[in-house]
Amino acid sequence: MLDPVTRPQAGLAVRCSRALLSPWSRLSLLLVVLASAAVTVVLYEPQRLLSAGWPPQVGGAGAVVLFALAYGLCTAAFVPRPILNLAAGALFGSQAGLAAAVAGTVLGAGIAFTLGRLLGQDALRPLVRGRWLKAADGQLSRHGFRSMLAVRLFPGVPFAAANYCAAVSRMGYLPFLLATAIGSVPNTAAYVIAGSEAASPTSPAFLFAMGFIVLSGLGAAMVAWCKRHRLRSRPEA
Repeated sequence: MLDPVTRPQAGLAVRCSRALLSPWSRLSLLLVVLASAAVTVVLYEPQRLLSAGWPPQVGGAGAVVLFALAYGLCTAAFVPRPILNLAAGALFGSQAGLAAAVAGTVLGAGIAFTLGRLLGQDALRPLVRGRWLKAADGQLSRHGFRSMLAVRLFPGVPFAAANYCAAVSRMGYLPFLLATAIGSVPNTAAYVIAGSEAASPTSPAFLFAMGFIVLSGLGAAMVAWCKRHRLRSRPEA
């Protein structure tokens, strides 16, 4: 007697695996992950634990490393970076706090970029339409390092939005991470110094840091306005 044919079962397994690994299934998984991260931040407020010096039993370099790791996870979960930068300065001072904040920034950006590239790029790239989206995609794809460096230097674009826009584009990992590391230093340093000098709000260091934060914000708004005006004046393709 002949053995029963199992081809239909194999075909069903293949179809199920293809459906689970399809671009839209992966995009749905990404949305679930991001929503879960946002809900976790709202419920547990991990930024409060970091600002209080978590974990309390660890000190020295170990505390800086753990803070950087927690910082990266928190930024990937949409915790605002200014809060974490202020906490880094208050806990570790300007030098160690800056090292922890920059390392956490790069880690969080890398996590978001990886999630967006693996789970969202295939589904979202065909949806890139419109003048602004095409312009942003073209800039990041052709001039990735330069464009991302400008985005990090002028903090007008939300951190998470820049990460996922870069992930959907054809920008490479190394230019993205390198531009993030370099471009995030000035603004991050200003917040870290402000946090380390918060007990002396009239000190020159604190006043300089706050002045830099205000001026960089105004500069980012001006650049965004000029870019928007240029795109509006450009004729449709």
